[in-house]
Amino acid sequence: MRPVYSFQTVARSTQYQFGRFQPGEYHFDSHPILSSSGAPTPSKVLLMLALLGGDTLSPLSFVADHLNPKFGLSHRKNKCGTEELLDRAKGLSYRNLAGMPGHNICRDNMNIEAAKKSIDHQFDHGLLQALQDFIRVPNQSPNFDSEWEMNGHMDAAMKVITDWIDVQGVTGLTYQIMREPKRTPLLLIDIPRSAHYTTDETVLMYGHMDKQPPLSQDDWAEGLSPYVPVTRGERLYGRGSADDGYAVFCSIAAVKVVQQQNLAHPRIIITIEACEESGSADFPYYMEKLTHFLGDVRLVVCLDTGGGNYDQLWLTTTLRGIAAGTLTVKILREGIHSGDASGVVPSSFRILRILLDRMEDSKSGEILIPELYQTIPSERMQQIHACAETLRDDVHNKVPFVRGAHPISGNHSELLGNRTWKPQLAVTGADGFPPTASAGNVMRAESSLKLSVRLPPGIDATMATEKMKEILERDPPYGAHVSFHPENPGNGKCLVVDAILTSSGWESPPLTPWLSESLQKSSRAFYNQPALLMGCGGAIPFMGMLGQRFPLAEFVVTGSSGPETNAHGDTF
Repeated sequence: MRPVYSFQTVARSTQYQFGRFQPGEYHFDSHPILSSSGAPTPSKVLLMLALLGGDTLSPLSFVADHLNPKFGLSHRKNKCGTEELLDRAKGLSYRNLAGMPGHNICRDNMNIEAAKKSIDHQFDHGLLQALQDFIRVPNQSPNFDSEWEMNGHMDAAMKVITDWIDVQGVTGLTYQIMREPKRTPLLLIDIPRSAHYTTDETVLMYGHMDKQPPLSQDDWAEGLSPYVPVTRGERLYGRGSADDGYAVFCSIAAVKVVQQQNLAHPRIIITIEACEESGSADFPYYMEKLTHFLGDVRLVVCLDTGGGNYDQLWLTTTLRGIAAGTLTVKILREGIHSGDASGVVPSSFRILRILLDRMEDSKSGEILIPELYQTIPSERMQQIHACAETLRDDVHNKVPFVRGAHPISGNHSELLGNRTWKPQLAVTGADGFPPTASAGNVMRAESSLKLSVRLPPGIDATMATEKMKEILERDPPYGAHVSFHPENPGNGKCLVVDAILTSSGWESPPLTPWLSESLQKSSRAFYNQPALLMGCGGAIPFMGMLGQRFPLAEFVVTGSSGPETNAHGDTF
C-alpha cells in the first residue's frame, strides 16, 4: 500500500498519493512557486521530490526541514526542461541536499573506454607536442622578469596555446586575448552550451601560463633542463609543464571528449591568466570586468594543485593562507671588528633569534600566537585520517630529505594536519649576511629575515600580520632598532610585494551529493580507486575571491602534481 502524504496550505488541505516516502505534513503557506491557487500541483510536487531524492525519496520530515518559504525559494529550468528549486539565500540545490543521492533525470552516460581512447589519441596527435613547445618558452612570471612585455615570451607562449586551439575543432569555441595597459594578458575561451542543454549555468575553468624562474642549470637533476622538455616513461619534465601549462590543453581535451560522445554540457568558460606566480595581481581585475559576461557560475574547476599519489583522483578542500614580512634588527651604526665588539655588543642575529622565540617554540615548531590557530572541523579530520590511511609513509616520502633525516613526527594524520590546518613558520630569505667565502671577522650592524607564516583556513591575514608586528616590535632586546614590515594582506584579493604574497586561506563549500557521486564514479572508472579529499598547505589567493564572487558555485580544485613533481623546484 502506498503511504499518503498530506500537503497542507493555509487555504486548504490537499492529499496526493505517490509512493516510497514517509507520511507527514508540510505547510507550504501558499508559496507562489510551490502552489497554484493555494495548493501545490501534483506535477510540481512529484517533480520536486524526484529532483530531491532520485529513485529513493527522502523522508518528508527531512524535506520539511529544508523547504521553507522563508529561505526565499526560486525556480529555474534544468537541462531537461524540468523545474529545479533553489535556495538562493544558502546556495543549496534542492536536488542535492546533504545525505541524499543526487539524481539527474536525464543523466547522460559517458562511454569510459571511448573517452580513454580519445584522450590517448589527443595526447599522441598534437597535445603532447604542444605542451613540449610550451615548455620551451621561458615565459617567467612578471615578478621574475621585469621586462616580460618587451621580451615577448608571454606572447610566444600564448601563441603556442592558441595555435593548438585553432586546430581542435571544438564546436562553437571562440577565444579572445584580453589586454590592458600595465597588466598581463588573459586568455578567455568561451564554449557555448550544447543544443540539448537548456539552462543558463556556466562552468568556469581556470589555469595559468606564467612560470616560476628556472633556477640555475646546476639545480636541475642530471639530464634535465628548465626549457628542454624531457620524457621519461609517462612523465614529462620541464618548467611549467605541471604548473600549470597542462591546464588549458587538458581542459579543452576533456570538452572534446564530451562533444565527441554527443553529451549535453553547459556553457564552459576557460580562463588562463599570466600572473599567478606573481600573486594573480591582475586576475581579480579581469573577473570584475567580466562579471556580466561570465553569467551564472555554478561550478568552478581549478587545475592548479595536485594529490598525494597518482593512483586516484584528489580534490583540494582547503588552502592555507600566508602572512609574510621582513624582520630587521639594527644594533650598530656600522660594522666593527668582532674581536673588539663580541662580548660587548649583542649580535643582530642573536637578537633575531630572541624575537623569533616569541613566535615559535624552536624545539617543537609550535607557533606561540594563539590567535593564529583554528579548530579543525570534524569532517576535515575524517578526511585527514582517510588520506593518512591511504598514503601512510608516502605522506613524507615525497620530501627530498638528506640521508638519515626524518619528519617531525611518525604520525601520518598529525603530519597532514600540520601541513593543512596549523600555522607554521619558515624563514625564506635573509639580508645583511655576506657570502661565506667573503665573510670577515666583522660584527655586522644589522640583519634581516624574510618570514613566512602559513595560516589555517579561516584565519584573517590582516589580523595575523598585525599580531606578528605587535609581538616582534614590542620591548626590543638591548634597545636595538627592530622593525617588521608586513606584506599587504589580500584576504583573497591578491596583493604582491617583493614576489611574496600575503592572503587569507580558503575552505571549499561542502560537495553536494551529485558532484560527490560523480567524482567518486570518475575516480573508480579511471583508477579503480575512490577519490580522496585533502587540504593543501600552499595558497591560491584568488580562490577566496572566486568564492565571494560566485556564492552559489561549487568548487573542484585538483591538478596533476604529486610525489616528485617538485613544483617551483628543479623538475617542473
